[in-house]
Amino acid sequence: MGFVSKTSALYDATLAVVFPQACAVCGASVEARACGIACAACWQKTRIFSEEDSICWKCGVLAPGTVPEEKRRDVRCHRCDLEHFTVSRACGAYESALRASVLALKREPYVATRLAQLLFEAQQREPLQSATRIVPVPLHPERLRERGFNQAALLGSALARLTGLPFDEWSLIRTAHTERHRSGMDARARRESVDGAFEVRRPRL
Repeated sequence: MGFVSKTSALYDATLAVVFPQACAVCGASVEARACGIACAACWQKTRIFSEEDSICWKCGVLAPGTVPEEKRRDVRCHRCDLEHFTVSRACGAYESALRASVLALKREPYVATRLAQLLFEAQQREPLQSATRIVPVPLHPERLRERGFNQAALLGSALARLTGLPFDEWSLIRTAHTERHRSGMDARARRESVDGAFEVRRPRL
């Protein structure tokens, strides 16, 4: 174990004694700051996607069965055929430690560090390897004042440091103050709530 690893382990042990943190999922002690708000055991139980998973090449939804590597680009769920995006990916299933971390990010900015690591691992696989910049979804200034930070910008900034990609907060702006997304809103309602709320400032990018 190198000096940095020993120092980090000592720091984690000290934090566990002085500022013990309970896992947001099971209540056990969180052993390391790198785990965020969930313990290592709960992260172990959370399904994090890998390049071995068979997914829709466009939207990233899990596909049934196993698909040979040479045919993975041909997998389509067809539910996303009419969606106006090129490609999207999820870093894992919305469950256990990942779900708790996503929900906590609106209140606990430091959670972005753990989530950015998962995003980085997903970004290293096709087709996200070809990304040229990171553009966070902006908050309306009024909402930003209420919350104090933009969780998408925190994630984007942390991911930019890991990938070395440019972090671009200027090309996309929010032009409308929309209602908060409520629990239980389906995908259609969420889309409609932000329709016309954004503007691309630099459309040639």
